[in-house]
Amino acid sequence: MENGIIGIFFMIDRYSRPGMAAIWTLENKYKTWLEVEILAAEAWAELGAVPKKAAEDIRIKAAFDPERIAEIEEKTRHDVIAFLTNVAEYVGPSARYLHWGLTSSDMLDTANAVIFKQAMEIIIDDVNALMDVIKKRALEHRDTVMIGRSHGIHAEPITFGLKLAIWYDEMQRNRRRLENAKETISYGKISGAVGTFAHADPRVESYVCEHLSLKPAPASNQIIQRDRYAEVFCALAVLASSIEKIATEVRHLQRTEVLEAEEYFRPGQKGSSAMPHKRNPILSENLCGLARLVRSYAIPALENVTLWHERDISHSSVERVTGPDAFIGTDFILGRLTGILDHLIVYPDRMEHNLNMLKGLIFSQQVLLTLTQKGVSREESYGIVQKQAMEVWEGNGTFKERLLADQDLAKYLAPEEIEAIFDINYHLKHVKTIFERVFGADQ
Repeated sequence: MENGIIGIFFMIDRYSRPGMAAIWTLENKYKTWLEVEILAAEAWAELGAVPKKAAEDIRIKAAFDPERIAEIEEKTRHDVIAFLTNVAEYVGPSARYLHWGLTSSDMLDTANAVIFKQAMEIIIDDVNALMDVIKKRALEHRDTVMIGRSHGIHAEPITFGLKLAIWYDEMQRNRRRLENAKETISYGKISGAVGTFAHADPRVESYVCEHLSLKPAPASNQIIQRDRYAEVFCALAVLASSIEKIATEVRHLQRTEVLEAEEYFRPGQKGSSAMPHKRNPILSENLCGLARLVRSYAIPALENVTLWHERDISHSSVERVTGPDAFIGTDFILGRLTGILDHLIVYPDRMEHNLNMLKGLIFSQQVLLTLTQKGVSREESYGIVQKQAMEVWEGNGTFKERLLADQDLAKYLAPEEIEAIFDINYHLKHVKTIFERVFGADQ
């Protein structure tokens, strides 16, 4: 198992951005470990505890060979010791000052903070790219009228742009959560075996963290506390849920009976091995599955918060898997969703067709409210409107026709008042206001 990248992400890593894949390589892990160790030696040299020549030797000569580390680890059964042994082979006598006063987790957790921060910055960039596409499509379809649905049933008119604006607003919240999580994880510790600085010096911790653009953990035991990690994975889990939500909507809109939008179908693409006519929403279906997998990593991250006393290693094996898998997976699904929405085919004519499918029933609430404004009780108003609505459901004419012929309704509403109710613009009069709230007044 190389750095925890297992299962399905062996497959999807081929399609992730090179930057994210590179972050979780052994090369980057060991490079980050080495920088922590070099900085610690330099900090001790500044304090006079380590000869400056030794710190210079470590900075100049230190290197590693992943294959050699693996060979040593076969004997030591300890990855950090194997790493340090290999580095010492390059450094020579000055290597006795490597890892001076440190415990393994000083180096590991500080390096992890750097790696998690690097990965989170890519995820935030991905979200920004997705938001740019959502905004572009939202402005494009701000006035593209379609039916809104609740419980899967036609409700009242909306626009496709409003649907996209909701997604954009949700992604803004996801971005804030990710930024907060990045801040939370950006803490290192060089405080020794139980966090007391018995064999270290708080100034070493400050030096190392400052040079890595981290902050020192105000208090720690042997490790950085895992509630910080849990916040990261929970932020990714919520983001994955948002991605699945959008992908599910695309799948619904592409259903044959709806067909208001669909994924781009490339020339030469095949939808089914048996049925040549098929155009399936496979990319969105793929996102729904992978989002569930990313989301699943929040549970072990939350369970890792609880460890014995000052630390055990029950969290370690979990994090070797969850870190690379969750971040590579999230990077992948964000990129895929961005592509889906950027190339999404939208069918306004079909939206208009579906809008009229219920023969005017979507205006029922306007009739109800207009009657109450005329002094009719809500109960009586509801009864008048529902009676005619149910007839339309049964296929007996259009809603407007039945309302115009209803003698009970005629006691309260003139024909021209009924006609005015069936104005689609009534439902869209505040679209501009919503867009200004989401995208700013200059849109």
